Amino acid sequence: MNFPKAAMSSQRARPRECSCLSRSSPRQPALPLCRGALPPPGWEDSSRRSPGSCCSGWTPGRRQPLPSPSPLPPRLRGEEAPERSSIFPWLPGAGGGAGAAAACGEGRGTQIQIHMEDEPPPQGVSAKALEATLLSALKMLDVGKWPIFSLCSPEELKLIRQACVFGSAGNEVLYATENDEVFVLGMNCSGCLGTGDMQSTIEPRRLDSLCGKKIACLSYGSGPHVVLATEEGEVYTWGHNAYSQLGNGTTNHGFIPCQVSTNLVNKKVIEVACGSHHSMVLTSDGEVYTWGYNNSGQVGSGSTANQPIPRRVTSCLQNKIVVNIACGQMCSMAVVENGEVACGYAHTLVLTDEGQIYAWGANSYGQLGTGNKSNQSYPTTVIVDKDRVIEIAACHSAHTSAAKTQSGQVYMWGQCRGQSVTFPHLTHFACTDDVFACFATPAVMWRLLSVEPDDHLTVAQSLKKEFDNPETADLKFLVDGKYIHVHKVLLKIRCEHFRSILNNDDEIIEMSEFSYPVYRAFLEYLYTDNIRLPPEDAIGLLDLATLYRENRLKKLCQQTIKQGICEENAIALLSAAVKYEAQDLEEFCFRFCINHLTVVTQTQGFAEMDHDLLKNFISKASRVGAFRN
Repeated sequence: MNFPKAAMSSQRARPRECSCLSRSSPRQPALPLCRGALPPPGWEDSSRRSPGSCCSGWTPGRRQPLPSPSPLPPRLRGEEAPERSSIFPWLPGAGGGAGAAAACGEGRGTQIQIHMEDEPPPQGVSAKALEATLLSALKMLDVGKWPIFSLCSPEELKLIRQACVFGSAGNEVLYATENDEVFVLGMNCSGCLGTGDMQSTIEPRRLDSLCGKKIACLSYGSGPHVVLATEEGEVYTWGHNAYSQLGNGTTNHGFIPCQVSTNLVNKKVIEVACGSHHSMVLTSDGEVYTWGYNNSGQVGSGSTANQPIPRRVTSCLQNKIVVNIACGQMCSMAVVENGEVACGYAHTLVLTDEGQIYAWGANSYGQLGTGNKSNQSYPTTVIVDKDRVIEIAACHSAHTSAAKTQSGQVYMWGQCRGQSVTFPHLTHFACTDDVFACFATPAVMWRLLSVEPDDHLTVAQSLKKEFDNPETADLKFLVDGKYIHVHKVLLKIRCEHFRSILNNDDEIIEMSEFSYPVYRAFLEYLYTDNIRLPPEDAIGLLDLATLYRENRLKKLCQQTIKQGICEENAIALLSAAVKYEAQDLEEFCFRFCINHLTVVTQTQGFAEMDHDLLKNFISKASRVGAFRN
């Protein structure tokens, strides 16, 4: 709103009354532990699917009649990829290198740290791409993207530091809070929640046996069964146990977390992995132990007999230091020296240390990313533009694959919400976890998610904190004998009215046209985009919003006023809505009056109703049949 500057006086020594307001080294290959990396189920079965006061009774904040506002000024509208080499020399075109990365779809025991760091953008990354990545990363801090977390309150979600969503339909979850308390909720199939029973729960239940034990890694199978390792290296298992996958020597389901100690005494477990019905752990000295279902030799014992307790895998791993493990549905993988490998439901992804993806296995949904649905029995290159890939992801319960590039772009392919995506598709996500939260069926986590607390204040939070702060403010409004401390630059940025009337030498501006609650609410709105005002004061703010032509504020005022409507003030609100051309509020008040016509017509407000307004009200009410018998 433009205001005549001739109508204003400004002095540093005393308040200025705003009269204008009244309008005057090479790596070794990954070693498979069973003969076939691809189990018969799902290999060629393409039909297999995962589960998937203006008027009487009201006192407005404004104190003087307003002439028509003057027009406002217009608003401000406003390198080619390096040659690839690999730790996997048996892959086409592969060579030596350092630092491969991959992911196990069956629930690898690694964690993802999600937090924002002040790092410079990678070379060659556009500002637009970087901005999208940062915005998405901020959103990813919310574990509520997984539907099951809708059962938790916002207060509970803020306390979560680690979480894993699992189950045949993504309907079980285990999470740890900032106080190292462990909670579970969900369907509780086969007792997989560890609560001591098989009762489902929509309220978080605490697992006392795990509280205080810092979780290092967690994995889950298809039963489901759960394998968890603490930072001290202890292993706990519970859930489905028909194939001895809990490692306790029985086939009885485990309803509470129990420590697995057989053959693991004095061993510190640093990583866990689960297949469909078998389990695998890696110790700090590079040894691998497996147990459970073994129909395809996935336990690596040299036979196909089920393994009831942990057994060290030797044979080809003898005298080798294993650094990573991974499980598919019915296969196991171990990486020696350096690097990582990944397994999906019936397909495998490999990421070389030079950023190249290879894939093989079942391809009924395009999960290999080769552009077709033909199964592959040998490694095939997956093309993700020309950018270097730094992370891949898969999950045993969904035929979905994902990858993240060095520039922060995230791609997905395979089964995505029922569609078959045969080529890597660029998304707007910031991490691969988002793919499984939003597109996988079921919506599970492919790894243990770790959310770091973020004490950094956003711009919006910082501005909100500085409202009415006398220590940083450079301008004061004097309203009803009270000061409101603000910042000139913010007022100019947020409101065209202030952009046109504020001077650099202004220190105090006296406001006499609006009440203190109304003007304070307006100024606070400029800092927060929200209003905190009782309905009885919102009419005055609606007047101000109309005067300053703040359309969004006008809508917020209408919403607030609607919340306070009753038979006694309905006519007063209707009158205000007509006066300030708030059409939505006018229609709302009119409908309220019609629905409560008998009581409304007996109020003092109706008796003192403006003649023209009364005439129009009766005419409109007649048209909608309000006076029919």
